[in-house]
Amino acid sequence: MRVGNRVKLRMQQALNLPSALILSIVLLLASMTYNMAFAQESNAVPAESQPQAITLAAEDSWPPFANQFGQGISHRLIQAAFKQSHIEVNSLVVPYSRALMMAEKGAVDGVFNVTRENSTEQRFIFGKTPLFIATASFYQKKQKPILADNKWALPKGTVIGVIKSYEYGDDFPKLVKQQQLNIVTVANQQQLINLLLIGRIDAALMFDLVAKENLKKMGVDDDVIPVFANHSSDIFLAFSKENPQAQTLATQLDAGLSLLKATGQYEKLLLVAD
Repeated sequence: MRVGNRVKLRMQQALNLPSALILSIVLLLASMTYNMAFAQESNAVPAESQPQAITLAAEDSWPPFANQFGQGISHRLIQAAFKQSHIEVNSLVVPYSRALMMAEKGAVDGVFNVTRENSTEQRFIFGKTPLFIATASFYQKKQKPILADNKWALPKGTVIGVIKSYEYGDDFPKLVKQQQLNIVTVANQQQLINLLLIGRIDAALMFDLVAKENLKKMGVDDDVIPVFANHSSDIFLAFSKENPQAQTLATQLDAGLSLLKATGQYEKLLLVAD
């Protein structure tokens, strides 16, 4: 009887072994399934809910839109628009020509205050919605006789001051060639105004709100006046073609600007001074 019991016990152990093994496998598979489901659930969190940050080059001498302190209308509009997509904006304040170069090379994700025209469309990615529209005019000393009634009537050989790397409209190169204008290029608005005041140039080409801000700051707003228009520019945040997310960012900026306009925030940001 003892031998029979021993055989029975061994047979039961042999039968129980596969059950234990199967149970272990089942538990292992259940654990793997739970972990995979948890991972998929974590990855399913929308990308826009995760903090993002971009770096933009901002011009240092174009108040009231962008100044040397990283403040101005453009800063407020861009930050508020990207905030709608939970994107943090970091700005590097540099001269405009350097800002363009940094964006073109991909050192930053984009550059502030670029006119959308033929020359810039070849270099950058743009959205559909401009930050704002800016007008530009020819300026002269108040005491001097007016050179012409419009830009196409400027005397041949007129000396015109401009800012390095600024865009002045698609027809400006044609105007320079047709009227044989002599162009003097400087780095900032103050230099441009000073050249005008001392008679080194006949006229200065400046964006109107920027001219108003600088002339007042320099205390010469009664000495220099606009004489006729040059053009109106759609001013954009231009994105680097080196950034694979450039078009996505442009779309997000468009959406943010549209929302700001729909809620009435856009006008407030455009008008409120720093």
